[in-house]
Amino acid sequence: MVVNTIAELKRLLKKARSENQSIGLVPTMGFLHDGHLSLIEQATRENDIVVVSIFVNPTQFGPNEDFETYPRDMETDTKLATEAGADIIFNPSVSEMYPDESSTWVTTDGHITSILCGVSRPIHFKGVTTVVNMLFNIVAPDRAYFGQKDAQQAAVLTKMVRDLHIDVQLIICPIVREADGLALSSRNTYLNNEERKQATILSQSLQLALDEYNNGETATDKLVKIVKDNIMSMPLANIEYVNIYAYPSLTEINPIEDTSIVAVAARFGKTRLIDNVILKKRK
Repeated sequence: MVVNTIAELKRLLKKARSENQSIGLVPTMGFLHDGHLSLIEQATRENDIVVVSIFVNPTQFGPNEDFETYPRDMETDTKLATEAGADIIFNPSVSEMYPDESSTWVTTDGHITSILCGVSRPIHFKGVTTVVNMLFNIVAPDRAYFGQKDAQQAAVLTKMVRDLHIDVQLIICPIVREADGLALSSRNTYLNNEERKQATILSQSLQLALDEYNNGETATDKLVKIVKDNIMSMPLANIEYVNIYAYPSLTEINPIEDTSIVAVAARFGKTRLIDNVILKKRK
């Protein structure tokens, strides 16, 4: 069932709650792939009702980013989400989510939003936290599902939920990859054949860092150099960042003594890709 208005969605969910049904939310921007579908499938296993939001949120795109050209295919998305177990697909308009003269924002300040993607996308997380807070208020889910590929987003939302005492359980699900290791992303469709081939260097480089860490290396500068050097072996790769932080706090760490993340962003042609790997704390 596709629902376009907040009022109709709230009416349907009020009935579900009156019957003591649990509600899972999977927020997406559409153009669904197997990564999204894995979130929907997990939500279906763990909840009575699953709401999938499909909304390309304009406030998390900068002025020179790809909001207008971001891939959209509502017909296919509806079919895929329904087959994966979604009960309600919430597809609001921009005006439905942001009424005229809307001027209220939810922001998470500090180091956690100023590093990594926050450097090149300074307004991005303000848009993310605002729209996710809206969805939490509209749906009031018991659980909400996000992918580990957007690791900084997951960390920021975890902090927001804690700081604002929001009554929802965040479920962060593993990265889903193509057979050759490339992390699934709606933006992968922008890559030409050669860019797509070279982009696999991201996951390969992260695996090198994980292998070195598992072999005893804990110096962040050495692990970062391993990743950077390997990515730069591909002529089309243009690195934006390679960093290691404690996770999910995203605080500085050196040497690695706790669970950490190796996070990368790079462009292949005009397409910006992100990926990461978790280095688990040694017992």
